[in-house]
Amino acid sequence: MKFLKLKTKPLDMETGRNIVVLHEDDAEELGHFAGDRVKLSTPKTKVVAIANATRRMVQQGELGTFVEVTESFGLKPGDLVEVSLAPRPKSIAAIKKKMDGQQLSSDEIGAIVKDIAAENLTVTEMTAFVVAEHIKGMTTSEIVALTQHMVRTGDKLDLEVKPVLDVHSIGGVPGNKYALIVVPTVAAAGLTIPKTSSRAITSGAGTADVMEVLANVTFSLDEIKRIVRKVGGILAWGGAVRLAPADDVIIRTERMLGVDPRCQLLASVMAKKLAVGADRILIDIPAGPGAKVEHMEDARSLAHDFIDLGHKLNIQAEAAVTYGGQPVGYAVGPALEAREALETLRGNGPGSLIEKATSLAGIMLELGGASATGLGRQTAMELLKSGKAYQKMREIIEAQGGNPDIKPDDIPIGDKRETIPAPRSGYVTQIYNKRINAIVRAAGAPRGKGAGLRILLKEGRKIGKGEPLLEIYAEHETKLGEALRMAKQNPPVKIEGMLLEKMTGRPRIG
Repeated sequence: MKFLKLKTKPLDMETGRNIVVLHEDDAEELGHFAGDRVKLSTPKTKVVAIANATRRMVQQGELGTFVEVTESFGLKPGDLVEVSLAPRPKSIAAIKKKMDGQQLSSDEIGAIVKDIAAENLTVTEMTAFVVAEHIKGMTTSEIVALTQHMVRTGDKLDLEVKPVLDVHSIGGVPGNKYALIVVPTVAAAGLTIPKTSSRAITSGAGTADVMEVLANVTFSLDEIKRIVRKVGGILAWGGAVRLAPADDVIIRTERMLGVDPRCQLLASVMAKKLAVGADRILIDIPAGPGAKVEHMEDARSLAHDFIDLGHKLNIQAEAAVTYGGQPVGYAVGPALEAREALETLRGNGPGSLIEKATSLAGIMLELGGASATGLGRQTAMELLKSGKAYQKMREIIEAQGGNPDIKPDDIPIGDKRETIPAPRSGYVTQIYNKRINAIVRAAGAPRGKGAGLRILLKEGRKIGKGEPLLEIYAEHETKLGEALRMAKQNPPVKIEGMLLEKMTGRPRIG
């Protein structure tokens, strides 16, 4: 087999995958074409990387290595690396088969997932797979296989207890900090709930972003196990551990394309839950204008799919369709949501958050056998009102390295703020979820923990012209300015009077 020995030239850039660059003359000598894979070998290790050719970034005889390759090899400038062509992954044939609308076997799906987890597919190949999922879909048996293989290619949390509960919201609603109420409530009843969550992708704050205001969320699997065994629950960032890693790669491609294939959504959620050892799962599906799922019939259909998939994976799964037509609570943004969550646990939160959190927690208490059927919400409300859920949250915060005595007012929020008045008198008739998220992100969230937005009046409430409608918070004046411009260009709240439209009749002539 033809190979070259090239001198390493580290390139200070992260690509999210194993990528190298060759000089065009070296690429031609190897018989390499753009996007082909190469095998990199040193006396200590070997890895397959995707290679591209260039005339500018490296000279002939050099191998440009991006951060991922440089670190995995422990390379220094000038180190020799043996470079040879690597065979084309067999999974590409399976991807082509799915593009043609054919059903894949479990082995074919396994080959695709293995190559995805190993970052062995190019952007073009990943795109082809995700688009094929989106257009052609998958059968239930394919989704089961996809889920199982995503779990097998990553790490798994073994808590050695039963039952293990988990909850997941498909998202799409601003201010959805329900997990900070549900997890301590469920754990306060003596159940085990290792909740791993994502950071925000398009919203103003993910569960991990909000919890990070109160405590550390980045832990190894052993640390997660220790914390859960100690206090019964955790609110951790899933990105710090290799739970179904292929899913993380697929999500990057979905985000780039702006698609979310239903088959992948089902497999993604179930794989993450299986990876933490959960055997009883609750899926929250917010439905309403501006949510990911807008219509009840679609929400019910998705709920049935989750329940059916859980059955085939030997997991007890239930689904709850919740109202998603406007934000949950009044606060959107990491610090503001952390404040509102603590206020709720301390007995003074907004009704919408209390209702959603206790409803979901109630279902989980029944799932875990900690409450009689039909009495779950009542039990959850008692745990909340008695202060037991708050005490459990204090234990979780302390176990995760935070201050258990923190009060809502102790949490700093952006000191650059502006109040937006109502442009007219009337009633709040609609709040646009996507516009709320866009404004909060423009203000600097979720990276800027103190950035966010407070809605002062929600749907159905009467307001007079000039009265406060929204408060926007930022940590920098420029970010505040961006958020204000966005709020003026695309008002996130619709105000209407009781007269919606005037119809005029004209006399008929002749």
